[in-house]
Parts: sequence; structure tokens; C-alpha cells
Amino acid sequence: MKPRILIVYTGGTIGMTEDLATGALVPFSFDHLMRNVPKIGRLGYALDHVEIDPPIDSSNMNPAHWAQVAKMIADAYDDFDGFVVLHGTDTMAYTASALSFMLRGLAKPVILTGSQLPIGEIREDGTENLITALQIAAARTGDGAPMVQEVAISFGRHLWRGNRAMKVSSTNFGAFASYNYPPLADMDLHIVYRERLLARPAAGTALAPLYAMDDAVAVAFLYPGITEAALRPQLLAPGAKAVVLRTFGAGNAPTETWFTDLVAEAVGAGKVVVNVTQCPAGGVEEKRYATGDALAKAGVVSGCDMTCEAAIAKLMHLFGQGLSATEVAAAMTRPLAGELTVGE
Repeated sequence: MKPRILIVYTGGTIGMTEDLATGALVPFSFDHLMRNVPKIGRLGYALDHVEIDPPIDSSNMNPAHWAQVAKMIADAYDDFDGFVVLHGTDTMAYTASALSFMLRGLAKPVILTGSQLPIGEIREDGTENLITALQIAAARTGDGAPMVQEVAISFGRHLWRGNRAMKVSSTNFGAFASYNYPPLADMDLHIVYRERLLARPAAGTALAPLYAMDDAVAVAFLYPGITEAALRPQLLAPGAKAVVLRTFGAGNAPTETWFTDLVAEAVGAGKVVVNVTQCPAGGVEEKRYATGDALAKAGVVSGCDMTCEAAIAKLMHLFGQGLSATEVAAAMTRPLAGELTVGE
């Protein structure tokens, strides 16, 4: 029986074409992809597709679009063996993180991919990325179960857990990396899966999508010389329910009185402040240094080894479910979809 794969086309470079009048890249159609990748037919898969109408540049992606993509997958879940989401690279890690939380109970592959250069150009990466993503979505274990049963990003030579990945290069064909979780598969001459690292939902798990996202989340980036005048509007932004605080090293921050008092004021105002390191590798270790311990005492929640993208999407997801600030703070330190390492 042919594997049944649904391609969800959101836009992005992989499906773009050049506007002859301006020279700019503009979103094109799914039909353009099919015409330019005839090798897809040789896979022998039963393919169908849906599209965001109109396709968008990923810089315009927002929580409403995430819900739209999640619903497209959920509505077709029983009719397909796997799903490939074609997406622009700039915000792909955010979308992958969001989908990992929204598609609760997922037991089939949802593979995001894209390209640095448009399909149809003489030298491009989109063709290989698309074909590889389709093969991953169709892959099965020895007993016939889906090989991948989670949201993942397939790009270049690696398959990454979606909520662990980040875009690390604007020019390299290996544009994504995951510093705190190994690749789920390596793609060279063969696709070699690291099965012990792949998510395996409990037997009998049913998809139970949760589409609501609350975008009342802010991000504050610390830097040497930051002032109270610069930070106060970010930590106490009206309407913001949570702030992701991008700290130094293992979760460190200034210990000046104005800073710790301001953070405590934000927490006291009912905001969930989550400590996420600026470093791409490693995580927050609040007790390691006095500077990090001061944040914990002020009521800041450790983001452990989550990426900033995952922390933002997780906060939006949790508040979207109507949880209180106290409940959200507690849930941020527990993995929902493999986004953090317990004990980090």
C-alpha cells in the first residue's frame, strides 16, 4: 500500500519564484513545486496538499497561522500516514515548537522543511530537502509503526526535534542545529535513524489538538550596561502575562538592587518571568552562581535547557489553555513534548 502523505504549504523560499519586474522573491504555488521536482513521482507515494491562502513569507507567521496549520493536520490526521510542512526558514523553529505543543497526542510524523534557495534555481537545496522530508514522513519501523512520531525539522543532513532546533545560519545549507539534543537522524548516502532518541507516545494515544495560543508574551535581552529605564517597559509591559528573560551564561544576571527589585516587581505583578540563557548550548543552572540564584529568589522560573523559541511557544500554549500564572510557572519546568531535559 502506498504511503499517504499530506503536504502543507505555507510559503517560504522553497516555493518562491522571482518577480521579473522587481527581481524580488515572492511566494508562488504548490503546482510550481510539483512541476520543478518531477522525481517526487518516482517515490511512489500517494500525495495530496493543502495551502495557506495566500502563502506567506515566514516573517509574517503568527499564532493564528500556527493554529491554521495544526487544524489542517488534525482534520486530515486519520486519512494520512504522515505530514510534510513546507515553511520559510526564518521562523521555522517557532512553528515547529508551537506545533509540538498544539498537536497533543501526536503519533505520526509532522516534518517541517524548507530551503535556502528556491526550487527551480540551478543550484538549490530545496529539491533534496523536500524529497528527504517525504521519505522521512513515509518511513516505518520493522513492525510497521511510523518511524517518526513527533514534530521534527528535516534540513540539510540532519533531522532535528522541532522544539529543540534553532536557525543558526542565514546562508549555510545546514541552516539548523540543536545543541541540547542530538539529531534524530543523519542523512547522507542513507537516512540513519537514532531510534532510541525518537519520541514514542504511549500505546493507544489519540490526537487531541489544542489550538488556542495567547500571544501576551514578551522577550527581554540582557546586555552589559542595560539600564532600568530600558528594561522596565519590557518586564512590566501592559498586557504581557509572561516575559522570557535572555540571561548570560548559565542563567546569570546583574545583582544590582534596581535589577533584582524590578524583576521581583514584575513577578509580584503576576507575570511569569522565565530565565533562558543567551548561549545556544547548555542551560540555566540557577544555583551554580550567586547571580542566578538571586533571580530564583526573586521568583524567576528556570527555562532549563529550552531554546528561546520553545519557551515563547510554550508560554503562549499554556496561557492559551486558560492556566493561571502559578500553573504556567509550574508547567514551564516540566517537559510537554521533549522540549527540555529533566534535571537540567
